[in-house]
Order: sequence, then C-alpha cells, then structure tokens
Amino acid sequence: MIDTAAVRRDFPILADTQTVYFDNAATSQRPAPVLDAVERFYRETNANPLRGLYRWSVGATEAYEAARHKVARFLGAREESEIVFTRNATEAMNLVAYSWGGANLREGDEIVLTVMEHHSNIIPWQQAAKRAGASLVWLEPDAEGRFSEEELAKIGPKTKLVAVTMVSNVLGVTNPIRELAERAHAVGAVIAVDGAQSTPHQRVNVTALDADFYVFSGHKMLAPFGIGALYGKKALLDAMPPFLTGGEMIELVTREDATWAPLPAKFEAGTVNAGDAVGLGAAIDYLEGIGFDAIGEHEDRLAALAMEEMRKMPHVTLYGPSDPARHSGIVTFNIEGCHPHDVASVLDSENICIRAGHHCAQPLMKFLGVGSTARASMYFYNTEDEVARFLDALGHVRGWLGY
Repeated sequence: MIDTAAVRRDFPILADTQTVYFDNAATSQRPAPVLDAVERFYRETNANPLRGLYRWSVGATEAYEAARHKVARFLGAREESEIVFTRNATEAMNLVAYSWGGANLREGDEIVLTVMEHHSNIIPWQQAAKRAGASLVWLEPDAEGRFSEEELAKIGPKTKLVAVTMVSNVLGVTNPIRELAERAHAVGAVIAVDGAQSTPHQRVNVTALDADFYVFSGHKMLAPFGIGALYGKKALLDAMPPFLTGGEMIELVTREDATWAPLPAKFEAGTVNAGDAVGLGAAIDYLEGIGFDAIGEHEDRLAALAMEEMRKMPHVTLYGPSDPARHSGIVTFNIEGCHPHDVASVLDSENICIRAGHHCAQPLMKFLGVGSTARASMYFYNTEDEVARFLDALGHVRGWLGY
C-alpha cells in the first residue's frame, strides 16, 4: 500500500494541490531525489565525461557509467555494454531502424507491426521499409486488446522483424512480448520492443522476455527530459554499423578512414548527456524504493474507481480492455457530442490535466473508428480524491458545453 501523502511530499510540483495531473502517460513528474541528483552532478562533478584524466572528469565518467550499470541491472541485461544511452525511445528506435534495418532488411522482407503502435514505432519502420523495398504487415487486436491466432500467424517466413509496443499508450493493454519473441525467433526474425509505457509501471526483464531490442524514455519514469536508452543483444549490436559518427565513437581515425570504438561507445557519438543519465539512475532508485507491485496495485485501484463510475455515465464511451487491471493506469474515453479537445479544455478550467487528440497513434484511432480521444493517465502519486474530482468534473462536461 502506497502512502500517497508521504510520496507526494517528494514531488515539489505536487505541492500545488489545486491541480490534478492525469497526463502521466505523456510525461511523469520528478521527485526531489532526481532533481537533487542532477543538480549535484552539475554543482560537484561538472566536466566532460570520458575525455579528461583530472578528478572532475573522472568523477563525471564514473557517475555516467554508474547510471548505465543501474539501467542494465534494472532491465535484466546480461552485460552493461548492451545498454546504449539515447535522448529518448524515439531516437533509440530510429537507431535500430537505420543501423540494424539498413544492414539486414532486403526487398521482399516483411516488418510486422501492431495497429496500436505509437508513431515512434511506426514511422522509423515505414521509412526503413521504403529504403529496403520491404513491406509492413499489421496485427489487429480484438475488443479486449488481444491478438487471435489468425493474427499472430501473420508472423511468417518472410518476417524479418516484429516491432511492438509492450504497453499501448491508448488502450493500456500489455502485449505478450515473450510469445511474440518466440514466434519471431521461430521464423528467424528479431523483435524490437517499445517500452516507453511499460518501463515506468511494471518490472521488465529483457532477458526473460528474450527481446532483441528494447527502448524506453526516462521522462515517463520520473527522470529528466532528453535521456533514454536502447537495450540490444550484444551480438546484434556488435554486428551493426554506427548510427551517428564523430567524436567518442571512434577507435582510430586516419585521413582516409576510421575504426569504431567497442560497445556501447560505438553508438554514443559526441558529448554524452551525463547529468540526465545520473537523473535516470536516481529515478530507478526511487521507483525500486516504491516497488512495482505496489505501483501496479495502486494504478489498478485508481483505474477501477474511474472506470466503474464512467460506465454509469450516459454518453461516455471507454476504450480498451473491460478489466481495469489491464489498463496500466490509462483510461481513454470519448463523450458523445463533445470533441476531446473541448473536454480537455473544460477539465483544465477545473485544474484537471488530461490529454486529448490522436496520442501519436493515428492508425489505432482509425481502427477504433474515431478521430481522437481523451485520455486520463494515473501514476502512483495520484490519489482517490483526485479521481473523485475528475469524475465530478467529467459529469458536468456536456452541460458546460451546452447539451
């Protein structure tokens, strides 16, 4: 059981008790230990990592690599060299699409996606397919967010890669990554997992999942903006050409050519984002201190409270699984006759923050038969009182809009 009153004292922005923040699927808030860790890095160890032999630079390098160690342990990677720091999940997936995709995709190959993917796991593969002459194959879920055997059978002999989100940022459903990995590997394909929505909410072990690639963003899991990571199996990363070239990712440079540094430096060109990597490490410490079982139970309880009452409201349509425990704290909905942007604006007038739009998931919106939706997404620092405030305001939206 999470003591939300105690937890909220760790988040300076949540001292504003007038505001209900239900846009956690877009980005989370940051606790004081994360903010303090980043500030301490710049106050005490600010130097260019990996380059200098003096005390500050060595300290910056040690702090940066300690963060990598935390990420590797957190994800269950076999080796620290399998963790590549990036700006975010989008950059990490583009790295895979350009580097692995450019080296391995050929004309006639198939890339299997699900219709619930975020654009960050669609567009890189659309472009990779165009460059290679490959094609995209789409898996479509049922009303509960599950894939039938007929859909899963689309992973076949022409499949070269399966790209799939672990948790949908709209439906909240968790996809069966281990099963998808087994099916991909059975036909000689690899699997790339978008973990942007799963990593903040549930314990992830990439080795147990047998994921070939796994990407995530720090800003959705209490860390600063501008830091994320790619996990890749060492054999795959070793065989891939670099994504960006320049400083730090080299071993030897001559006038005519260059050789590449070993992993993970080969994929971390230029001055690295050491301060925010330290912040990511502090965020991991904080989340593990709360505990993912407790986080999941808390989010499920809030989602159940919200969905139970929303089902009683006329004119409200909910999307995603019927079981609130399969929503990862995400409640996506529409109100008949009300554009989601208007719903969000009305709730904002009551100091309630939700997201409205297509959520960077336009193929899914089309599949659901809507142009956009409203989305309330909760995290472990949200409270039952906040859910009650949200529900009360939601019940008045149509009246406020003239219905």
